[in-house]
Amino acid sequence: MKSFSTKPEYFVEPFLGGGIVSLTVAFENLAEQIIMMEIDPNVAAVWETILGKDIDWLCDRILSFNLTTETAKEVIMKPAITTKELAFRTILKNRINHGGILADGSSFINKGEKGKGIKSRWYPSTLCQRIQDIKLIKNILIFKQGNGLNYLNEIMSQKNMAIFLDPPYTVCGKKPGSRLYKYNELDHKLLFEITAQTKSAFLMTYDNNIEVSDLANKYKFDTELVLMKSTHHREIYELLISKNLDWCRNNDSQEIPLITEDLYQIEPLEKPLFCNFNGVEELRHNEAGRSFGAEAGMKGANKNEVLQLPQILSTL
Repeated sequence: MKSFSTKPEYFVEPFLGGGIVSLTVAFENLAEQIIMMEIDPNVAAVWETILGKDIDWLCDRILSFNLTTETAKEVIMKPAITTKELAFRTILKNRINHGGILADGSSFINKGEKGKGIKSRWYPSTLCQRIQDIKLIKNILIFKQGNGLNYLNEIMSQKNMAIFLDPPYTVCGKKPGSRLYKYNELDHKLLFEITAQTKSAFLMTYDNNIEVSDLANKYKFDTELVLMKSTHHREIYELLISKNLDWCRNNDSQEIPLITEDLYQIEPLEKPLFCNFNGVEELRHNEAGRSFGAEAGMKGANKNEVLQLPQILSTL
């Protein structure tokens, strides 16, 4: 986005999930306003609560919660009456379920990090700090619950946007998105058709497979492979898709960085590079990270330090 001649009026993420790309664009002041859309009511509840009047209630609930297998099951099994209760339940499930999966049938973390089990990724103070950090940029964040594909169709004639598309990966035979996401049904052919007519700049990320490559070729899109690391530390390639990816190929970095599952850290690179794995997205950069560290109320960082993005929901 820093390669644009002018700052986009809107940055749009129709398949939001954990929203780390939207948050990064907001903290780095790369667009005037950020439009975030998510169809899943559970995930939507998190964003509505964080950007609404119950943000402090949510932080207090996280900090005061005594996490045990029994208390976790009690929260998850109990129907959430209010949006803020649904938000807490969603964050809890995301943090204690294997792989952060919210879909039906997902199970608790077993051994986890250093044998901590369900407490492996439950960091109350860190989570609350990340939530409070978002307060600093909430005035430019616009959240909408709804169908991302429909919204993309509505805005395809606008030219003042930058659009990031990270849809659930359900186009291929194994369909990993079906396992990861409850709301995984998507007409991928229609997505490519609409995107081909979009007047604004866009970037898509997809599983690297022949079906996706065929769709990209059909619409004469530019593609580039990016090396990733999964939650199981397996190195895989994913596909970047856009109208022009010269900015990615011109990256002066000698090697493409790998993403790890938790903490969501960003390390210095000479030029920006978007990456993701199953909805975990990052924008890696160097000097821009200084302003993020200051604006988010975190420790100031020099170019040799590692910064942490305010990720709340992982692997979405």
